[in-house]
Amino acid sequence: MGSALGVIISSATNAFAQWRGYGCGHGPWMMGGYGFGGIFMVIFWIVVVIGIVFLIRWLVQSTRGRAGSAESALEILKRRYAKGEIEKKEFEQKKKDLL
Repeated sequence: MGSALGVIISSATNAFAQWRGYGCGHGPWMMGGYGFGGIFMVIFWIVVVIGIVFLIRWLVQSTRGRAGSAESALEILKRRYAKGEIEKKEFEQKKKDLL
């Protein structure tokens, strides 16, 4: 009985491997072959890694941009106060809001 179960499991494993393209009988166009499929898989993973790097760089830059905008808003507020567009009381209130 143990031998029969081993044969069934081995046959099922081989059938699954061939269905996925890892067993014998796969052509050069399939992902498990040594032809263009393997090259396309390498290119795919390179594109994925480059995409992740660009995503991380974009997220870091957008976070830095938000921190710089608070200084810019404060500079605008100071300039408006210096021009006389807003009064001291309004300037102080807005400055507290920004900081």
